[in-house]
Amino acid sequence: MIVSIDYTAIFIQFLVAVGFVVFAMVVSHNVGPKRKTNDKLAVFECGIESEGNARMPFSIRYFLTAILFVLFDVEVVFMYPWAVNFKSLGQTGFIEILLFVSTLLLGFVYIRKKGALNWE
Repeated sequence: MIVSIDYTAIFIQFLVAVGFVVFAMVVSHNVGPKRKTNDKLAVFECGIESEGNARMPFSIRYFLTAILFVLFDVEVVFMYPWAVNFKSLGQTGFIEILLFVSTLLLGFVYIRKKGALNWE
């Protein structure tokens, strides 16, 4: 297998990064203190005492809102490279981003009409 010299540096950097992570985890596991007390093993969440069953079901609206947030949040990330290269993309790039944003708005109108964001 022939590896291009362009990819050799990336491969070496990847190996160094993975090696550092493995090294740091092994050293911290072997050298770090291991004192297990009842206070450390107790369930802790935001300073509020736990009560009830942790397996209590959540409303599906919570998960739906979270998924929609992630969906629309990730779509904004795709707009950043377009904004950086705005001048070089010209009119074609502008038309493409208009199509992209209109598709997002169409999806947003659809979820609003379906009542996905309405909390009761």
